[in-house]
Amino acid sequence: MSEMTRYSPEVRERAVRLVWEHQEEYSSQHAAMQSIAPKIGCTPETLRLWVRRAERERDDASALSDSERARLKALERENRELKRSNEILRKASAFFAQAELDRHEK
Repeated sequence: MSEMTRYSPEVRERAVRLVWEHQEEYSSQHAAMQSIAPKIGCTPETLRLWVRRAERERDDASALSDSERARLKALERENRELKRSNEILRKASAFFAQAELDRHEK
């Protein structure tokens, strides 16, 4: 049974999406694949082939220039950092609001 027929298209798409969404959390895309593949139930090599195929299809469809791709990557990174910062600020605000309430109760 080939790797393409053993796994449903939905599983392959989900695995590729996991690699793309979490590769910044690892030292390399390869490291992300090494970590994610066992969770999906495939080998890292199989996942690598799926990711490469999806990248070719994505590149064919989007045809972004190298500078546009680099800008998009930088904006995605900035967006992640801003989301993390907002979460920290939200938690700090809740903490200080609770401290203020506790102070007035005494």
